[in-house]
Amino acid sequence: MDKKVKRYYQLKQKQKETEQELGELRNEIMNHCAEQDVSDLEIGSHRVKIVRQERKEYDDNKLYEALPDPGVWRMLSKPDSSKIASLIKLNVISEDAIRDTYSVKNITILQVDKK
Repeated sequence: MDKKVKRYYQLKQKQKETEQELGELRNEIMNHCAEQDVSDLEIGSHRVKIVRQERKEYDDNKLYEALPDPGVWRMLSKPDSSKIASLIKLNVISEDAIRDTYSVKNITILQVDKK
């Protein structure tokens, strides 16, 4: 068990280092694309694509007030954008009922693929 715990610790440290390096590389690539004013770029055998998205971040208290039916609230258990979107699509809840329960967050995704 000692070896497993030691290996787990080593891997977690390696994961932290990898995530830090990924973050730094991501920032450098994003900055390069911003400087070049491009969102799609081919570099060598790789293609870089910048995708901008909006995500809704729900406020638990406001959402609970907007959805007084405990049955609907239990279906959600915690705000999950895809579950909420599905309930709207199924007409279980209306977009109007939850209009003031979320804020929209703009995010930018970096995709790097091999050609």
